[in-house]
Amino acid sequence: MDKRKICLINDSFPPAIDGVANAVVNYGTYITKNHAEAVVVTPFYPDADDSVFPFPVVRYPSLDITRSVGYRAGLPFDAEVLARLEGEGFDLIHSHCPITSTMLARTLRSRIDRPIVFTYHTKFDIDIANAIKSRLIQEEAARILVQNISACDEVWTVSRGAGENLRHLGYEGDYLVMPNGVDFPKGRADVSAVAEATKEYDLPEDLPVFLFVGRMMWYKGIRIILDALKTLDGKGFDFRMVFVGGGNDKDEIMAYCSSLGLDEKVVFTPPIRDRAVIRAWYCRADLFLFPSTFDTNGLVVREAAACALGSVLVRGSCAAEDVEDGVSGVLIEENAPSMAAALEKLIGEREAMRRIGEGAQRELYISWEDAVANAYARYGTVIEKYRAGDYAARRQEDKDIYRTLGEVIDRYNLAREYQRLARESTVLYLAGIRTGIEDEVERMRAMQAEDTAIAAMKLEELKSRVVRARAEVLLGRERLTQRSQGLREELRARLRAALEDIRRPNDRFM
Repeated sequence: MDKRKICLINDSFPPAIDGVANAVVNYGTYITKNHAEAVVVTPFYPDADDSVFPFPVVRYPSLDITRSVGYRAGLPFDAEVLARLEGEGFDLIHSHCPITSTMLARTLRSRIDRPIVFTYHTKFDIDIANAIKSRLIQEEAARILVQNISACDEVWTVSRGAGENLRHLGYEGDYLVMPNGVDFPKGRADVSAVAEATKEYDLPEDLPVFLFVGRMMWYKGIRIILDALKTLDGKGFDFRMVFVGGGNDKDEIMAYCSSLGLDEKVVFTPPIRDRAVIRAWYCRADLFLFPSTFDTNGLVVREAAACALGSVLVRGSCAAEDVEDGVSGVLIEENAPSMAAALEKLIGEREAMRRIGEGAQRELYISWEDAVANAYARYGTVIEKYRAGDYAARRQEDKDIYRTLGEVIDRYNLAREYQRLARESTVLYLAGIRTGIEDEVERMRAMQAEDTAIAAMKLEELKSRVVRARAEVLLGRERLTQRSQGLREELRARLRAALEDIRRPNDRFM
């Protein structure tokens, strides 16, 4: 088989943590390890470290809307990102989110003419209802979502229940069930690793430990868990319950737990990114409580099964698919009394809980390596069918809308290039002006220095003239003094001579 290059697109990816992000990480990891090249395309996160992955990650611009929906919203129509993706040489595009990721996938397909596979992981009608209150806007959002999915060349769901939910949204096309896998190896973690991961918490060995791992959202059935535990507590049963994860409803959940008086028996940990530590928690627990009807696959149930941990699940939920009551799991109705009754029956039967866990491991476990191998084999079929024109009808709308969008992006990219050149020209022009100004300043400084030197020389010359003039004045004054003294001496001599002349006649007449 020729080595292919696969483009994996999703809205969530580490550092954002959820089941779909985990699925994309494992698709990228095992495609790269065993089959071909993979590139993940996802929104920008400021604290992301993509160097830890064995495949390249391309980030496109995003907006921070984590307060409202818990994620960053991608802005997929970035010209530079599209230009880069166009040059990657992809053979197939695999989108894992039906909105912005699939819009990006459709735009890319219009430019590189490669098939799109879409996987439906999550019940988006619940996500839409939680994020949007207006019924009309909910319906329009669902219509756009289904339109996006319908335009993909092949649609996969992670379970039969996910397919039924997709039909409920209005999707009328075909789909293929392609289950997700588990990245834990089958088996228990080392006892010392379990002890190290859980040492900070009050978990007596003689008490049963119940566990929940996932996003702390009410729609995960968490109220059912807490109300059931309140019933057990009221009947005098002792136990420990551990919630691992974070989410928008966590503060409310913790407050509700306190109002039930369960603080001494219930532990809340922060989100845990270290998969080895998560595995240790699965191995420490006696039962996994997951009464969610929201999840389409219940990947955490399969993770628990890998560690021989059985789950308590709502009968008929997607997470309960392929689970046999009392053999590979425990099935309840979607209410707290039903869960309380099931837990009360098992709380003192740790051996029974152990047997259910072993049954879950035997019946439910599938590794991510095997799951991705199945998906990659199907990629080959999709590529062949695409080349044969079997999916042409699905792409009809894209010929107009997304080709036009591509042209707009090309023009925008060209305009940005013109702007870049204009900026560079302006910078060069301004640099030239600045250089000229600097040269002129230097010339003026040189002239100023030259003028200063000339002025200094003239000043020295003037000083010399003054010194000479002063010497001449002094010399003249000395000469005048000498001449004046000579004249005085001459005058005195004449006076004396005159007196002598006067005296002589007097002497004659005496």
